[in-house]
Amino acid sequence: MTQPVEPAPPPEQESTPPAELRRVVTASLVGTALEWYDFFIYGTAAALVFNKLFFPDAEPAVGTLVSFATFGVAFLFRPVGGFFFGRLGDRIGRRSTLIITTLVMGIATGVIGLLPTYDQIGVWAPILLVLLRICQGLGAGAEFGGASTLLAEHAPAHRRGYYASYAQTGVQIGLVLGTVSFLLVGMLPDAQLESWGWRIPFLLSFAMIFVTIYVRLRVTESPVFRRMERSRTVVRTPILDTLKMYPRNFLVGIGAHICDTAIVYIFATFSVAYLTNELDQPRWVALTGVVLMGLVVIVVQPLYGALSDRIGRKPLNIFSVVFTALFAFPYFWLLNTEVTGLIWLSLIIAGGIGFAPMIAVQPAFYAELFGAGVRYTGFAASREIGAAISGFSPLIAAALLSQADGSPWLVALWIIFTAAVSLVAFVIAREARTMDIGAVHAYQQDPPDDSDGPAAPTTPTPLETTR
Repeated sequence: MTQPVEPAPPPEQESTPPAELRRVVTASLVGTALEWYDFFIYGTAAALVFNKLFFPDAEPAVGTLVSFATFGVAFLFRPVGGFFFGRLGDRIGRRSTLIITTLVMGIATGVIGLLPTYDQIGVWAPILLVLLRICQGLGAGAEFGGASTLLAEHAPAHRRGYYASYAQTGVQIGLVLGTVSFLLVGMLPDAQLESWGWRIPFLLSFAMIFVTIYVRLRVTESPVFRRMERSRTVVRTPILDTLKMYPRNFLVGIGAHICDTAIVYIFATFSVAYLTNELDQPRWVALTGVVLMGLVVIVVQPLYGALSDRIGRKPLNIFSVVFTALFAFPYFWLLNTEVTGLIWLSLIIAGGIGFAPMIAVQPAFYAELFGAGVRYTGFAASREIGAAISGFSPLIAAALLSQADGSPWLVALWIIFTAAVSLVAFVIAREARTMDIGAVHAYQQDPPDDSDGPAAPTTPTPLETTR
């Protein structure tokens, strides 16, 4: 009697050798550190000197508001960068696209350090500043999604959360490096800081470009993308396919990034202005607190990433936003004590317990929202739309502070509101840590529950056309 023929098993994801995986982790750390060093130093400069150098005709409070507005402009263009470079990443590869974004971000940041100020060229100074900030936004809009996608697709399935968390660790290294750079130049007398000292952190970006390009050229392309190229299943229209096949997950991706975007810039940027301008604290107190927060987050993020491989991404995400909401008022109570140790403690708790779990699992969480064929586009675009919505958080916080006559209670309510928005996204998201990361379109709307076991890859759909 003829035995039934078993269907051929789907192709397994290629295993990345340990040495290559270490190179991928290093490249992601260095790359995201550069990109977000560039992004964060602008925020610190906006809080400390840009209001005087580029908007000197405004009152101090108004100048700070305008300065934070230029900081937020980049967020409007991050979704554009996410769609444009995300499409490239799904068409020509993750690695090649990341090299392009490195050049865009690094060159724009370095040129900011060469800009003449308002006193030298008048209104052209803020115009050029905003144009370069837009370029920063375009590069940043694709950097994190690309680095996270590359890591997630190289990582072993059972340790995806751990390895992918290093992309976010690079972000925090960038935050620490950027803040330390301004902590050092901030020791200069005000006249020297405002004449040439502020330029040094920006000019360093030129040197960092070469380091990043070097390490990124040494890594191989994602095994998932290589397999799609061999099987001729690279998606031709990743933007349209993302919106058509994953509308629900795309909305989840937008909402999931509202809270962490808002709070990281409140903690790292707005708080510096609040402490120095409203509470008359020395610059070093505020900047050292941000550095300590960043160092603690760097240490705990791999731990949270590894924990997510055991219990899932969803529980950590929900814990993170709930704690952030509960700590919003205590955070400002501790700042308002004007006791240095308590100021630092508030930042450490807010970062290490509040937003660290959420951002640690974010690379794996977003990678698992979309199939491989549109992962870079879906990841980068949905996340950066969320960033655009809440990226003006320092500006909003400064306006709320002014509205409340210097009291931060409205800012605390803003933090709670953003946490509530992201909580909704995390609650409706499905746990997908066991999905097949290599499936071109593993699922459309509903990934399998974790209890169902690993997801079975699907066969290519008609949308998965060849190039």
